Amino acid sequence: MTVGRWGTGLAATGVLVATGVWAMGPGTGGAPGRAGVDGRLWSEVRPVIEARLVADSRGGGYGEAVPGLRARWFCRAQARDLAEHDGLVRAGVSTLCLEYGVRAGALLECGGAQGPRVLRLRRDVGAAGGYRVLSAQTPPDGAGYAQWVDAHFAHQADTAADTPPATPLEATARTHFGLPANAPVRDC
Repeated sequence: MTVGRWGTGLAATGVLVATGVWAMGPGTGGAPGRAGVDGRLWSEVRPVIEARLVADSRGGGYGEAVPGLRARWFCRAQARDLAEHDGLVRAGVSTLCLEYGVRAGALLECGGAQGPRVLRLRRDVGAAGGYRVLSAQTPPDGAGYAQWVDAHFAHQADTAADTPPATPLEATARTHFGLPANAPVRDC
């Protein structure tokens, strides 16, 4: 292959990479600025989405079965895409929910789940947070998972790459349980 062809190939590759980066937009993991994510709208719907995630998680952890742990779920979502039309919002999110309890001054991580979801919300001034969740879709376990993700997030990069970090959940849990910021995190 000649140097000219190598140069043309490298230039074409550079254009494709630059186009992909431009299409994904600036921002990281659902931060305002990510393509398709309106920061104002995200700040309005995020608390409603995270409250729904907590409600959906209740009853699904080991710690809840041990009364002395006072276990509770804490959830975080990051927007992958967000669109509003006529008062209806479609939010494609990556989620992380962790169940924390407390014992002897330590934060105990008792369970957790993460993954992509698609939620549909409607503006509702009477609802907590000003929105009502109409539906929440999750991919099936096992067979069909990859197809679901492709169908709902095909225009995005790998959804697992956008899993929210656990650190803010740990901090929120420590505050909730009245623990110091340096309280250790242990398994349940």
